[in-house]
Amino acid sequence: MAKVSPLMLLPPAIFAGLAVMFVLGMSRDDPDALPSALKGRQAPAVVVTQLGDLPTFSDASLRDGEVKLVNFWASWCAPCRAEHPNLERLKTEGITIYGVNYKDKPDAALRFLNELGNPFVAIGADDSGRMGIDWGLYGVPETFVIDGEGKVVLRFAGPITERTLEGEIYPAIEAAGGQ
Repeated sequence: MAKVSPLMLLPPAIFAGLAVMFVLGMSRDDPDALPSALKGRQAPAVVVTQLGDLPTFSDASLRDGEVKLVNFWASWCAPCRAEHPNLERLKTEGITIYGVNYKDKPDAALRFLNELGNPFVAIGADDSGRMGIDWGLYGVPETFVIDGEGKVVLRFAGPITERTLEGEIYPAIEAAGGQ
C-alpha cells in the first residue's frame, strides 16, 4: 500500500477551511452592514465648532435621558441630499437629531440647510474630521442612534431611506427606549 504524503492532504484541508469561512460569512444577518465597535458603548466625545449662528451640542446633550440620532452629513454629499427628506420626516415625528457637518465649507453647509430645511435640533461642524475618526466614520452620510445614557444602539452607514427607516432606524429607536 502506498504511503500518503502529508503534503497531499494540504489542498483538501485548505479547501475545507475556506468552505467553512464562506458558510460563516454568508450566515451573517446583513452582509452589506459595516461593523461598529461602538455598539453598546458610550458614544465618543463630541468635538464640534459652531456652524453659523446655529445652536451646537455637547457630550452632555447625548446623555440627557432621551433617545436621539447623530447624523454626519455634508453639502457636497449627494446621498446626504437624498436622505434629507427622511431626516425632515423624523423631525416632524418628534425625533431629536443632532447634525455633524463633516469637512464642509460653512457657507455651503448653511446654503444646503436654507435650501432643504434644517432637521437638526443642534448642529456642529467637524472641520478637521477628527470627530468622524473617533466615531469610526467611513463616509457621509452616517447616522447613529443613541440611547438616553449616551450609548450607541445602532450605526447606519449610508443614506436613510424609507426601507432603512422601517427596517433599522425605527427598531433601533424602540430598542433604545424611544417612541
